[in-house]
Formats: sequence, C-alpha cells, structure tokens
Amino acid sequence: MAPTTIPDLIMAWSGRSVLVQYDKPTASWMFIALHDPTAKQCVGGVRMKVYPCPEDGLRDALRLAEGMTYKWAAIDVEFGGGKAVIALSRPVAGAERQGLLERFAAMANSLNGRYGSGPDLGITQEDVDFIAKRTRYMHCYDHTRRVPIDPGPYTAYGAFVGMKAALRHTTGTDNLRDRVVLVQGLGDTGLPLCNLLHEAGAALRVTDIDGGRAKAVVAELGGEVVAPDAAYDAPCDIYAPCAIGATLNEDTIPRLKAKIIAGTANNQLAVPEDGERLLQRGILYCPDYVVNGGGAVSLAMFDEGKSVAEVRTSVEAMDRRLTAIFQEAAANHESPVHAARRKAELRIAKRHAAA
Repeated sequence: MAPTTIPDLIMAWSGRSVLVQYDKPTASWMFIALHDPTAKQCVGGVRMKVYPCPEDGLRDALRLAEGMTYKWAAIDVEFGGGKAVIALSRPVAGAERQGLLERFAAMANSLNGRYGSGPDLGITQEDVDFIAKRTRYMHCYDHTRRVPIDPGPYTAYGAFVGMKAALRHTTGTDNLRDRVVLVQGLGDTGLPLCNLLHEAGAALRVTDIDGGRAKAVVAELGGEVVAPDAAYDAPCDIYAPCAIGATLNEDTIPRLKAKIIAGTANNQLAVPEDGERLLQRGILYCPDYVVNGGGAVSLAMFDEGKSVAEVRTSVEAMDRRLTAIFQEAAANHESPVHAARRKAELRIAKRHAAA
C-alpha cells in the first residue's frame, strides 16, 4: 500500500531529511525537503499554492527535491536537491501573506545554510525581495544591490536551445520557422519562451488557465489560443509544457499530436513508465530536469558574480548536453529518460565518492 500520511511519506522517501512546520495563523503547512545527503547545501525553490490536503504538498516537496538533485547533476553544479513547499489551506494576501513568508524565512534560517531557496510556482518577485531581506539563504537575489534576479527568462532560453537541439536530431535542421509550437502555461517561463519562438518565426499555439492572458499573448505575438482541455489534441510539431507537472500520463500521451516535447515544467512525467509510452509513440522527449535547467544555471552563475552574457553562453551548453543524451538513447533504442538518468547518476556517484 502506498504511503498516505505525513510520517509514512517521509519514512518511505529516499532523501536526507524533511523539516515540517505547521503555521497556525494561516492553517498552512510548510515543508523543506533535503534530498542529497552529501551536498553542503541542498538548493531548490519554494512553491506556494493551495493544496487539497497537506500530504499533497509534502508529496510535491519530496519529488521536486529529488528532481533537483538530478537537475544539479545534469548541469554539473555542486548543489544537492532541495525544495520547499508552503501548502496553503486557502489563498493569502497582504499582511497575512507577509507574516507567513517571514515565518518561512525563519524556518529556512534554522537550517543554518543546509537549504538554499529561490522562487518557484506561486512566489512573486516581490515575495523573493521580502524573503531575501530576512534570510541570506535566498538565491536568485543580488544581496549587494538588494534586488531580485528573475531566473525565468534563462529557464525559457534553455528550453528554447533544447527545443532546437531536439528538432535538429529529428529532422536534420534546427530552423523553427513555421514550426507549430504549443506552449502550455504563460507564466514566468512560458511567456519568455513565446517571445523567443516568435522571434525565431515559429507558429504559436498557446493555452493557459487564464484565458485573458492567452488572448493577450496572441494579440501581441500572433498565433492561436487553444482551450486548456483541448491542448493535448491540438496538432503541433512541438509541445512545450510550461505550467504544472504530470501533464504527460497514460491519459494524455495517446492524444498528443506532437513529435517533440520540450518545456520548462518540472516533473512532466506522471510516472517513469510514461517515458516508454512516449518512445512507443515515436515522440522525442527532452528530459525535464535537463531541458529546464537554464534557470538553475543562472542561479549558480549569478551567485558567482558572472555576467548576463556569460550566463547565456553557459545555458547554450544545453544543446550539447541534450544532443549527447539523444544520441545515446537512439543507439540503445531507449527513452532519453534512461540516458539522462545514467549521466546524472554518474555525476552524483562521483560526488558521493569524493565526499
């Protein structure tokens, strides 16, 4: 039987530890999951959203923290995987929201640097600024100038580079002109990805739970709005999931019309077997923790004081990484999921051996 309670979920998890705190003023739960036991710091953003129950928020924290370990390994950065989730019982705003974030910052401080945070779903740039002024363990923030750094455009740029690498692997050219790309989710990463695709001459199809946002993007960039429930049936060359995870599952995969999947969302596969389902359908999947690693690259490099130009050049290595994964997977007649995981696990094993 699958674990269902908070203690059972934590005990069944493969990671190092989980810090749990109940926030009585907002009736919310806060989780910080530290996955890699050998890393000096486990790094991953804080996600804040309303969940049906706190256990769902914990599940998110656990799987996302593990995913971050593989993401850092995929881009060869010496962090371990971490993730925080603030599982709201209801929306919060104003002074109540600030009070909750202040208590989250204190929770992060209690770990004395073992966890480094950053923005994720539900966290605004204003939230980043607020949290960073209360904890020095906030990444994606210039602590000298005291201003947030938005990793979203770099995540989008990495996905754009990866998309072109996938297109070249399948067709022999990386020219996106007139290729139909369906972008699902028009937030901090989906919107800049649309801009890049527009500049490259792609034909945009966009979908978002906020229909007004989708219409505004089409009014500015051209293209077509697709209803959220019709996204998986819409013909396209490339499907770019840029919102929530688990959109690739046994129900949606048979409906897909795309030949390539490359997006910025985390944990796109509902279960590992979905990689095989995509392979059987002849759809080339860009493993999410690789193709969406551009934001993580920017986080690490801006921490080191690197310039925007240097960060963009480093993100462009996404082409080389994914091409190697595609070639290895093709040679082994397997899903790119397996090739990506082997490469990441090799880096993780080397770090553990040196610890």
